[in-house]
Amino acid sequence: MSKPGYRRILLKLSGEALAGTGGQGIDARVAARMAGEIAAVAREGIQVGLVIGGGNFFRGAVASELGMERVPADYMGMLATVINGLAMQQAIAAEQMPVRLMSAIEMPEVCEPFSLRRALRHLEKGRVLIFSGGTGNPYFSTDTAAVLRALEIEADTIIKGTKVDGVFSADPVVDSSARLYRHLSYNEVLSRKLEVMDFTAVTLCMENDLPLRVFNMNESGNLQRLLQGEEIGTTISGEES
Repeated sequence: MSKPGYRRILLKLSGEALAGTGGQGIDARVAARMAGEIAAVAREGIQVGLVIGGGNFFRGAVASELGMERVPADYMGMLATVINGLAMQQAIAAEQMPVRLMSAIEMPEVCEPFSLRRALRHLEKGRVLIFSGGTGNPYFSTDTAAVLRALEIEADTIIKGTKVDGVFSADPVVDSSARLYRHLSYNEVLSRKLEVMDFTAVTLCMENDLPLRVFNMNESGNLQRLLQGEEIGTTISGEES
């Protein structure tokens, strides 16, 4: 791998990504593969923060069917991210890579409570750092939590791993004519209502000029190639396309 152009990144993965083809729970083979990709990047000197969603265990649609109120449902989703964080912590540790797990919801028997000062120290020591528990507050998605953590740790970019090659004009799974965008501005994402991240997350990126990369995490080696500067996926920034 060539000398990295990034010093520190925040990688955002969906909970569904950990489930593999099963759709629910955690596929150990998928977790191991992702851990290997993350460890390979970290070994090259790039400081890596990681945020994982919780949709493989609990989603809002389920809460709706159960007639649950929004606040307890959101807390259930936050707890699901801690489960995923624990799984990825073990998978990354199995790669012989130092790793720490923090949570915005305090549970000291399970993981460290979030502290920005300690988070920065972990990153500076070359440890992969997993942020779980969302923001610790209801009504905020894990996308927003990822952008918040990226801004707090002063990441060079936030990178969102998906199951497709980037941001398309339509769902490429159902529309074969969907066009892959190589570059978009924040305003274009918001005005076209492209499903990249939720409105709050994209707005936070825009207001703080934080570049966002969207790529296919399911293709081995993609993360390394992206960080080497290859034109992979979609880049979203303040510049108009």
